[in-house]
Amino acid sequence: MGRLQAIDVCMEYFQERTGSRLSAIDCLNLTIEDGSFVSIVGPSGCGKTTFLKIVDGLLEASSGELLLDGKPIKGPGRERAVVFQDASLFPWFTVERNVAYGLECQGVPANDARQRVRRFINMVGLQSFERHFPYELSGGMQQRVNLARALAVDPELLLMDEPFAALDAQTREVMQEELLNIWSQSRKTVLFITHAINEAIYLSDRVIVMGPRPGRVIADITVDIPRPRQLSIKRTPKFIEYEDQVWSLIEHQVKSSAEFSGQVASAG
Repeated sequence: MGRLQAIDVCMEYFQERTGSRLSAIDCLNLTIEDGSFVSIVGPSGCGKTTFLKIVDGLLEASSGELLLDGKPIKGPGRERAVVFQDASLFPWFTVERNVAYGLECQGVPANDARQRVRRFINMVGLQSFERHFPYELSGGMQQRVNLARALAVDPELLLMDEPFAALDAQTREVMQEELLNIWSQSRKTVLFITHAINEAIYLSDRVIVMGPRPGRVIADITVDIPRPRQLSIKRTPKFIEYEDQVWSLIEHQVKSSAEFSGQVASAG
């Protein structure tokens, strides 16, 4: 049994305008082991973020089952924390107060909270910016605060929804390397959603490839690249081989889906 198990998870939406049902996810099965880093990639609209929201308890699956440490997920819970693409920091709070917010909501005693806040601010490399406000920070630094806030509540499962998508290319590369350093210290179980194939391969133990809507797992690829990993690993033949493998899977699925849609349109 893994830390997270998805068993035949399906998600459908009712479309009032057409009176029909749209299948977003179709019988998705997945197991994520404790302490592992797993990324999901796939074409736009394949259900990656929808699945993450179901895991977080923000959406309820139409059918199937999700288990965290063997217990059904019935809604949001403090054992899960999410890092979104937008840092979503409180602009009127300092870095320190933003990181402490989740602990305050949980009623953690002030002394314990201060120690945990200090620990994770140091872990993300912002020990000189505790009293700064979000507008005084770069986009990458804001995402570090966002990550520290999520880690401070000590989740069993860290969910990350394209957290670096809004950053410039250079900052994104640096943040990927920093995330691996932070993960190596915290050893949290991570489910990471991204469109960037090389980002998924660089960060992950496994890369889950989803096909076009309705989303389903079409490949589960183990990334056999030793850790710790430097950014230079992206230029090695083995890394490029993984990149080509994942891209070929996605390209084939997208083209097959487009051809099918075209045939349906022609028949209509």
